[in-house]
Amino acid sequence: MDTMPPDLTGLRNEYAAHGLRRADLHSDPLQQFGAWFAAALAADIRDANAMSLATATPEGKPSVRIVLLKGFDERGFAFFTNYDSEKGRQLEANPSAALAFYWAQLERQVRITGAVEKTSREDSAAYFHSRPVGSRLGAWVSKQSDVIDARQILDSRLKEMTERFENGDVPLPPHWGGYRVKPDKIEFWQGRPNRLHDRLRYSRQADGTWLIDRLAP
Repeated sequence: MDTMPPDLTGLRNEYAAHGLRRADLHSDPLQQFGAWFAAALAADIRDANAMSLATATPEGKPSVRIVLLKGFDERGFAFFTNYDSEKGRQLEANPSAALAFYWAQLERQVRITGAVEKTSREDSAAYFHSRPVGSRLGAWVSKQSDVIDARQILDSRLKEMTERFENGDVPLPPHWGGYRVKPDKIEFWQGRPNRLHDRLRYSRQADGTWLIDRLAP
């Protein structure tokens, strides 16, 4: 017997009354993001640095997945991956991306769009060598996004790489490194009652300053 899908029409939560005023925003969206990110950490939200990363092919076919933010500053938002993965291939052909953070406990979202560039090899190496040895070995083991016949292939390659780098000195692979999303728009979303949420968007202007607009929910 087929299982009937659940009725999702009544699946909703109401949001609190506290809102987001333009007067409360920092003039610099990176400073504003830093304040919200600190609040997410203080709220002990698990994987507060988890973000949806959307990329697309040159033909406009999108892909989205969860990655981890590993740094942000005036240059943008950084994450690290296998350059030969699906996302890496898409970013090579179409170097633009969108990010989204959702912190349910705080009833907040942040949306970011912008051009993408690779981090320097020095920055990539610095982060790579901060990772546990197992994670560094994993970067050599997995040909990310390729089809594999069985889990045993990964186990076998892990054994091979463990023996290859038995001294514990696991170097940065040539196919692995970071990307940085350089934001041109950053939107801060605060949940409000009756689905009349607060949405305030920063848009980068030609002179490098930021224009703040309120958007209808």
